[in-house]
Amino acid sequence: MSAEPTPPPPSAPTPPTSTPEPETGLRDRLVRAGVELVDTEGVQALSLREIARRAGVSHGAPRRHFPTHLDLLSAIAREGFRELGARAARAEAHAGEARARIEALARAYLDFARTRGGMYELMFRHDLLESGRLGLRDTSLPLFARFGALVAEARPDVDPATAAGALWANLHGIAQLWRWGSLRLATGADDVEPLLAAALRAHLGPAEATR
Repeated sequence: MSAEPTPPPPSAPTPPTSTPEPETGLRDRLVRAGVELVDTEGVQALSLREIARRAGVSHGAPRRHFPTHLDLLSAIAREGFRELGARAARAEAHAGEARARIEALARAYLDFARTRGGMYELMFRHDLLESGRLGLRDTSLPLFARFGALVAEARPDVDPATAAGALWANLHGIAQLWRWGSLRLATGADDVEPLLAAALRAHLGPAEATR
């Protein structure tokens, strides 16, 4: 009786064909690397080369999506405005009447500047806003419009755009000077709450008048 033929060894599996990373994936990875970098090391660390290194790509790769350094920085700053808007919306959702919602938005703004100082500095850099890259200046308008609408509700006797603009300028000044340590040195305050309360009174009047 003849021996059974030996079956051929199983063929090795074909290795999967690697596919290039989608363009949107690379773009998002560069932006995420920039966000992490500015949060950990500050604005001064945001060079194209360092962002590319953090993202694991060549230093020329960012040019595929961001022709200039300002384009990439603007994309990173847009993420900051998106996060600030989300924080503001969450804060307002738990507030009551218009003045309380304004206070909640203002506190969220100051808290963002405190907890994400590098990103806050990047978002309001003059060269980025002036360049108009990616419509960065317009990304702040929805939050300002929300301030204006709430001011109009809380103080129908004043021009809402002017009052909201003055309040925003006041908040920005508090946030920036507090980050630099100037306000603590000048006022001896341990936190920003008394300064926030004073700003709200200055621009909205006494709390009792706007309930």
